Amino acid sequence: MKFGLPPEMKEALRLTRGGRLAEATTVLQRLIGRDDARHGQVETPEVDDPRANNPGSMAGRGSASFPPQPPGGGADWRHVLPKGLFEPGKSAPSVHDHANLVPPGGRFLKETYRDHNGTREYRLYIPSSYTGQPIPLVVMLHGCTQNAEDFAIGTRMNRIAEEQSVLVAYPVQSPAANSSKCWNWFKASEQRRGSGEPALIAGMVQRIMRDYAVDSDRIYAAGLSAGGAAAAVLGATYPDLFAAICVHSGLPCGAASDVTSAFAVMRNGSADGRAQRPLTLEADSRVPTIVFHGDRDKTVHPRNGAQIIAQSRLTGSKLRIGTQRGRVDGGHAYTRSTHQDDQGRILLEEWVVHGGSHAWFGGDAAGSYTDARGPDASREMMRFFLEHRRPASRA
Repeated sequence: MKFGLPPEMKEALRLTRGGRLAEATTVLQRLIGRDDARHGQVETPEVDDPRANNPGSMAGRGSASFPPQPPGGGADWRHVLPKGLFEPGKSAPSVHDHANLVPPGGRFLKETYRDHNGTREYRLYIPSSYTGQPIPLVVMLHGCTQNAEDFAIGTRMNRIAEEQSVLVAYPVQSPAANSSKCWNWFKASEQRRGSGEPALIAGMVQRIMRDYAVDSDRIYAAGLSAGGAAAAVLGATYPDLFAAICVHSGLPCGAASDVTSAFAVMRNGSADGRAQRPLTLEADSRVPTIVFHGDRDKTVHPRNGAQIIAQSRLTGSKLRIGTQRGRVDGGHAYTRSTHQDDQGRILLEEWVVHGGSHAWFGGDAAGSYTDARGPDASREMMRFFLEHRRPASRA
């Protein structure tokens, strides 16, 4: 079956080919807004269908950042868009029964959380060593078009959690909230404490704390692309809950406020090239942050990674910067920058992966948006997390 392009999409293509990206995104925003109004943004029950849950079954997959979907979900227009606007992903094999999904002895539960902010499913990995003692919790936020199983396999986080005795929660974005299953980091309404997705995820964490023995001083959030941007929002809005965050190929909190500005910041970083402290971030509430970004990322400009670090440096005391360069055997070269306080504690850490694109570094090729050539982002992230506990000032 062939699908004709709507007039707005044809106009967006014409403007993009003429280099008028801002005008093109405005046209796309109008088209997406019309579709949102038609569908009413009403949550509908989700069906546990393996074809729906496997990102590899999605035709014409877009990048794990912010690909708009056609109205009704029938046609896929991304193949006609200029190369680089949306970076095609690769298909992933079936995630069921993969060794990284449920290590021997562990449990991977499927749960649902509801409150006045909405409803989301989540998966929770419980390591075999858990017998009721307080242990850390890591919240993992997937990128667009991904799901919990795919993200768990690609990042190998369940395997690491089994080794380190850590709980791992994977919130799942609902297609009713975003047709591409992106976290809505780019909406001003989703960047505030006490409402929207930040409050929903915080409530999910509190639910897990009620049901399991979680070390409340060692709760962390991490994400890829749109999920990384959402993790940055959580760090800014709930510094009293999260001891540290990881933003992988993501964007700073407050970098965008709508679809148009989202496209602009994804392609270029902030308009003036400088970081700004979001209104939600208090002067004394710097959350330790580790950032990974490839310097060849054509989906989310690598300038965004540097701006996340710069944004955090605007709060609290001055930090000393150290730099280390290296190369993974048979893989990518990288530059690791550390930002230490007067006590020698690394509060900020930035990994720039040379030649790296829009993918989770050191990940398993069986998952989507992964780059096995390293460095191992999951292990470095976990090392950074476990070095940090929530201080009394943020309790």
